[in-house]
Amino acid sequence: MEANAGMVAGSYKRNELVQIRHDSDNGPKPLKHLNGQICQICGDTVGLTASGDVFVACNECAFPVCRPCYEYERKDGNQACPQCKTRYKRHKGSPRVDGDDDEDDVDDLENEFNYTQGNSKTRRQWQGEDAELSSSSRHESQQPIPLLTNGQPVSGDFPCATSDNQSVRSTSGPLGPSEKHAHSLPYIDPKLPVPVRIIDPSKDLNSYGLGNVDWKERVEGWKLKQEKNMTQVSGRYTEGKGDMEGTGSNGEELQMADDARQPLSRVVPISSSHLTPYRVVIILRLIILGFFLQYRVTHPVKDAYPLWLTSVICEIWFALSWLLDQFPKWSPINRETYLERLVLRYDREGEPSQLAPVDVFVSTVDPLKEPPLITANTVLSILAVDYPVDKVSCYVSDDGSAMLTFEALSETAEFARKWVPFCKKHNIEPRAPEFYFAQKIDYLKDKIQPSFVKERRAMKREYEEFKVRINALVAKAQKTPEEGWTMQDGTPWPGNNPRDHPGMIQVFLGHSGGLDTDGNELPRLVYVSREKRPGFQHHKKAGAMNALIRVSAVLTNGAYLLNVDCDHYFNNSKALKEAMCFMMDPGLGKKTCYVQFPQRFDGIDLHDRYANRNIVFFDINLKGLDGIQGPVYVGTGCCFNRQALYGYDPVLTEEDLEPNIIVKSCCGSRKKGKGGNKKYTDKKRAMKRTESTIPIFNMEDIEEGVEGYDDERLLLMSQKSLEKRFGQSPVFIAATFMEQGGIPPTTNPATLLKEAIHVISCGYEDKTEWGKEIGWIYGSVTEDILTGFKMHARGWISIYCMPARPAFKGSAPINLSDRLNQVLRWALGSIEILLSRHCPLWYGYNGRLKLLERLAYINTIVYPLTSIPLIAYCMLPAFCLLTGKFIIPE
Repeated sequence: MEANAGMVAGSYKRNELVQIRHDSDNGPKPLKHLNGQICQICGDTVGLTASGDVFVACNECAFPVCRPCYEYERKDGNQACPQCKTRYKRHKGSPRVDGDDDEDDVDDLENEFNYTQGNSKTRRQWQGEDAELSSSSRHESQQPIPLLTNGQPVSGDFPCATSDNQSVRSTSGPLGPSEKHAHSLPYIDPKLPVPVRIIDPSKDLNSYGLGNVDWKERVEGWKLKQEKNMTQVSGRYTEGKGDMEGTGSNGEELQMADDARQPLSRVVPISSSHLTPYRVVIILRLIILGFFLQYRVTHPVKDAYPLWLTSVICEIWFALSWLLDQFPKWSPINRETYLERLVLRYDREGEPSQLAPVDVFVSTVDPLKEPPLITANTVLSILAVDYPVDKVSCYVSDDGSAMLTFEALSETAEFARKWVPFCKKHNIEPRAPEFYFAQKIDYLKDKIQPSFVKERRAMKREYEEFKVRINALVAKAQKTPEEGWTMQDGTPWPGNNPRDHPGMIQVFLGHSGGLDTDGNELPRLVYVSREKRPGFQHHKKAGAMNALIRVSAVLTNGAYLLNVDCDHYFNNSKALKEAMCFMMDPGLGKKTCYVQFPQRFDGIDLHDRYANRNIVFFDINLKGLDGIQGPVYVGTGCCFNRQALYGYDPVLTEEDLEPNIIVKSCCGSRKKGKGGNKKYTDKKRAMKRTESTIPIFNMEDIEEGVEGYDDERLLLMSQKSLEKRFGQSPVFIAATFMEQGGIPPTTNPATLLKEAIHVISCGYEDKTEWGKEIGWIYGSVTEDILTGFKMHARGWISIYCMPARPAFKGSAPINLSDRLNQVLRWALGSIEILLSRHCPLWYGYNGRLKLLERLAYINTIVYPLTSIPLIAYCMLPAFCLLTGKFIIPE
């Protein structure tokens, strides 16, 4: 080839070269197009068929594609038209590929075998060659064929194709050769002439389907796709309840489908190099402790017997307390989530999101002790969370019925219209404005939009104005008017008496609550203040949370609930997706009652003088419990399965669900001996558990609508028993059967608010199982421990999730008085559980609570009692000095 012939690019799969002519090249132009149509892939003329008609690759849209590109797309490409995406049908004379219909005649099959010769002839015609191969030329070894390159002849002799060089080979699928027919492919002889095409350098080379001279990368890419296409999938992939179609025609789609079928999380075991030394030390200390206690018990001090007995009792208590604290840490684990797999499976771009709806609960009581600005930041971080807006609802429980909280929430809703689109546009973290603007970091890091600085300054100014309005409301609320508060329209505020007021509900944002500044919908924001009347028990926070469960079930009925304290904001906007990696996992989600996140705090001094971080508890103890049956519920930052809060059982095993199991155990063959007796005993225990600690319903008895229940199930779960269990609200009872969430289809939307007011009335829970078997459990100021314990006793498991970026952050006590009050509250709650019927020492032995998990709960409720032997042991040295006696024999 001449030096000025231009740049040459090629692809070995297409068996051709491409010459890129220079702009300054004034040589002869290509031959005149035969039909005026240009191939939209390579730029060549489309060409004619053997009958003289224009070649049409796609019969649906007639998108202009030449024969070589058509064959190339069928063999190595997507096998579909680039315009309408319709699969290419096989034309007469084309080689077969997987998926072609086997309905052609014999003549066509013979033409297919002679495809190489015919196709070479056609290519030469398209390149402007007039000479045709005759039958006598088949035996010639060499024949010079002049090729036109940009209208100029290229010197060089090219061998001619012979019939001996043509062969047919069969391709096989992933499982072996095809039984129907062999797919013929052209054999490319290196002695055959290489066609040369002319392309225009002013056009993008990628539009020619060849790339540039660095064609090896493209070749490797096509090789990868071809290897993946060998494992074509034409059926349905099914995992759990989800399924997905796979065609195998696109390697990238197959890879995405494969990723979507992978687990959403995995357990990361702690390295044995860390665990083994710890376990060895525990065992050695246990052995040494045994010898020490044996010596102390067998060597009493007779002249100081009271002092000796006191010391031995204290030492035995310390040993037991140490054992209770150590054994639940025996097998700690870490967990890792895959958010990209969750998105591929449930939230693909361009498709309706399949993520489960989530209702977020925020609880507050006194706005003077819990500043409204902090609550507003928590609400704003929820509204701006990275989750589909139609799947998130925020419920704020005002148990103090304060007008200040109501007005602050109204201002928050207005500011959210500006704040939420700003957060999502620039993907900022955290999404609580107070803490975002207070960060001492480079806020320009990873920001590439030129408008970010300007918009950030404007948003900071907007937030400062918002703070001024909130501060003005707080200052106004410092002095209560004698006649009580009145709203803007002059109506008296219904909650002027926090102990005697009606239920109040206000929907600020949502489907009919307006749009943000970008015209997008916002998550629903609902203000709730339950009814309070003298003479009714309200059960503090637990009662408020149960009221939110019922209100949310009537209005939105999210499949999952997440509760946070008013001072715990979303530090990680993907926290809900982190929880969904466990809750929506087909295998794990059916038995998971909640996902607990660790508590992290802002404003802790460098030395953490009040131990607010609780590193041992959150970073060690809860990891150890995660390796058993799951962490305890710590009161905030926890995502619940709504069905677990309703008191339902987790999904049972196949053996437990076997029909007529009691009859089979009683009337079965006696040859089974002890095994049969044990099976009968297990079934009796299961029945006894159903009557006492476990509700009569199972998760598999729930369906997505009341209409799906057959007559037998309706007979067992009559309306009367449901009302006795859940209360007298048909709308709420119907919502409890919606396992995947959502409002029942038979519900009248016009009556929802009226029904929501009804379910938060002060007498709704009377003679029901609320607080006993359903919802947050009553009986202790630490309702979180009791609620989690009841779920674990039913057989549920819980998950401990520690993402790299903390999911939530809260405000820690900043003085000793607040810290001591908090510790005292925890201790009193543990003692209340110890003295109640739900004490882990004797409750739930007929359930499914694991032994080490029970020991962890026992340690949680008895730890305050350690203060008594600790004080006594500390006083022993003083008594010994005063009496002149010692606790160890001389």
